[in-house]
Amino acid sequence: MHLKEEELIVRVSGLKKVFRSGESDLMLFENISFEVKRGEMLAIVGPSGAGKSTLLHILSALDRPSAGDVYFANLPLQRLTQDEAAAFRNRETGFVWQFHYLLPEFTAAENVAMPLLVRGENREKAEAEARRWLGEVGLGQRAHHRSGELSGGEQQRVALARALITGPRLLLADEPTGDLDGHTSEAIFELISRLHREHQLTSLIATHNLSFARRCHRVLQIEDGRVEEIAPESLPA
Repeated sequence: MHLKEEELIVRVSGLKKVFRSGESDLMLFENISFEVKRGEMLAIVGPSGAGKSTLLHILSALDRPSAGDVYFANLPLQRLTQDEAAAFRNRETGFVWQFHYLLPEFTAAENVAMPLLVRGENREKAEAEARRWLGEVGLGQRAHHRSGELSGGEQQRVALARALITGPRLLLADEPTGDLDGHTSEAIFELISRLHREHQLTSLIATHNLSFARRCHRVLQIEDGRVEEIAPESLPA
C-alpha cells in the first residue's frame, strides 16, 4: 500500500546491508522496503542477529546501508554528511537503547538536559526543561539523584526523557525493556505508549517481547534477510 506523500515520515526502498566478515561478505538483509505513516507505532521483531538494531541505526543515520534508499519525510538520509546526520539526529530523532547509557557522574536532570546543551542551549533553560520532562516520566522528585541511585526502571525513564527533550518526531527504541523484569517492563511500555500518543510521535520499537509488539499498530518481522509485515493480532498476547 502506498501512502500519500504528506502522510509519510519514513520511506525505505530496496535496503541492503552487508558486513565484511574475514575473507567473505555477510549479508544481514536485502531488498527491504516499507513505509511508516506519521503517528504509527511500529514493532520490529525477529531472532537475535536478524538485523533489528542495524535497521534502527540506519533509520537514525547512525549507519549507512550498503544499497537502497531511506527517506525521513523527503530527506534522503544516505546522502547526509556526518555533520548533517548528527544535526538530523539531534533535531528529528530520539533513541532509547536496551542499556540506558546514563553518565554516572551527572544527576538525572543533567543527563536529560545533555542533548539541549549539545545543541547550544543555555544551561539554566536546558535543566528547567529537563526537570519538566522528568515530571512527564514520573521522576520529578528524582531530578538531583545520580544514575547509580536510581532503579533500572527509573534509569530507563530518565533515558526516555533524554530521548524526547529535543522534541523529535521519530522515537526509535532498541529493546527498551530488555534489561528489566516483567512488571517494570510493562510500566515502561505503558509509558512509551502514553508519550507516543500525547506527543504525537512516530515510534519504531525493536523488541523480543511479542506481547508488547502485539499492542503496536503494525509489526514488521525480519528473518533470513527478508522483512514481512504480519498482523499484530497473530502474535501471542
